[in-house]
Amino acid sequence: MMDGHEVTVVDNFFTGRKRNVEHWIGHENFELINHDVVEPLYIEVDQIYHLASPASPPNYMYNPIKTLKTNTIGTLNMLGLAKRVGARLLLASTSEVYGDPEVHPQNEEYWGHVNPIGPRACYDEGKRVAETMCYAYMKQEGVEVRVARIFNTFGPRMHMNDGRVVSNFILQALQGEPLTVYGSGSQTRAFQYVSDLVNGLVVLMNSNVSSPVNLGNPEEHTILEFAQLIKDLVGSGSEIQFLSEAQDDPQKRKPDIKKAKLMLGWEPVVPLEEGLNKAIHYFRKELEYQANNQYIPKPKPARIKKGRTRHN
Repeated sequence: MMDGHEVTVVDNFFTGRKRNVEHWIGHENFELINHDVVEPLYIEVDQIYHLASPASPPNYMYNPIKTLKTNTIGTLNMLGLAKRVGARLLLASTSEVYGDPEVHPQNEEYWGHVNPIGPRACYDEGKRVAETMCYAYMKQEGVEVRVARIFNTFGPRMHMNDGRVVSNFILQALQGEPLTVYGSGSQTRAFQYVSDLVNGLVVLMNSNVSSPVNLGNPEEHTILEFAQLIKDLVGSGSEIQFLSEAQDDPQKRKPDIKKAKLMLGWEPVVPLEEGLNKAIHYFRKELEYQANNQYIPKPKPARIKKGRTRHN
């Protein structure tokens, strides 16, 4: 919108919130449509950023069928829209297409190691088939597609209780609760700050690269290191609590971003601690907002009709 584009946001608010975009409401270039991509959409656009799908394990495991429908029927509907209006579509795919990888770091040539019937399969396989659909529409119908394989991302406006590593740790640290680590905490993740990802998506959309591109931060840390770092940044006295390992939890995750560097001139620039401090600041504000805006229903007194006595 800052660049003068007209932007139509389509959301069914399954995991999104109106508060995340309320500062744009009323802007002449902004429109918000409450719509589910599982139903066809008829609008005129030039570019489609197809970001729809729950993306944190508790969200997609809560409703695996909805997750599958969004990634299959929703993707077909968006590709159909792209075909009808001649738009370019960018699919927000995921590092989950690599599953629990046997190759480290993961580059775009790696086919992955995914359990097709595990608890994460609705998301992993949903995104894998969404990629397949993009290339089928490209080959058969000439639709222009871009595929971003997005690695772990965090930042302001993420759900506080979406069950992801960073949000869990920040919330637990701020509330003085134990930081819960699943398994030994030796599994690794690599986190990028949200503004880096957004820049990567825009660059990819406007590039000529039609094959999949990893977007992530190659700086790798163990889950235990993250817990300790967040605890220190928050200044929390929380202890670290070890719980049993989650099923099909990838042991290693680190993007190879050579392709993005070479073909898009993109790499993450926000240092981890700077990003975490911004996320912590946002979560603090959110907790204050929730504390000040809690709706506590009060019992309403019964209305008494005039001229009648009431017996309890």
